[in-house]
Amino acid sequence: MHLTPAQKRVYEFLQTYMALHGHAPSYEEIRKHLGFRSLNAVYKHVRQLEERGYVRSLGKNRKRALELVDVSPGSASIPFLGVVAAGTPIEAVEVPETVEVPESFLAGGEHFALRVRGDSMIEEGIREGDILIVKKQPRAESGQTVVALVDGEATVKKFYLRGADVELRPANSAMEPMVVPAGRVEIVGVVVGLLRHYRSRF
Repeated sequence: MHLTPAQKRVYEFLQTYMALHGHAPSYEEIRKHLGFRSLNAVYKHVRQLEERGYVRSLGKNRKRALELVDVSPGSASIPFLGVVAAGTPIEAVEVPETVEVPESFLAGGEHFALRVRGDSMIEEGIREGDILIVKKQPRAESGQTVVALVDGEATVKKFYLRGADVELRPANSAMEPMVVPAGRVEIVGVVVGLLRHYRSRF
């Protein structure tokens, strides 16, 4: 069963944290690390992961009472294309790289990875240095997070179709949305997952 981008971010953080510390993070640690505004959002995503069989609760009266269920028997390599930041072209890597990602992140089609520069999507839990997993496709639905080119300059934003225009909305209350004619916007792909601190050399 495939996860939403938010559920994938929670699951990937649980994987990383448990590998480093040997136990689950607290709900508050999950909230702070992923940028959720409330603990209720964390409870909801963890409950959904449990319902889908990705995590198991060890009891309500125990702190950090979560364990992972191995649901991804393998991984897959996807190309790492470079860095994406608002207002500049994608900065391609000089030497081709690949990133190993859980197969559960990939649901058919062609995928690639980009590293984020900037904080325009911080309220969606996307931080500077994160690795985005992007499904390559020329179209998106309103509300999806996309990698797009506007007059050749790359950005990561929430996509909304407004008649003959496109609104590219940041997830940062300090920033204004961008509204441009649809003909100036090229959708490169839709963000389907996120990895944090995956490889230090990125």
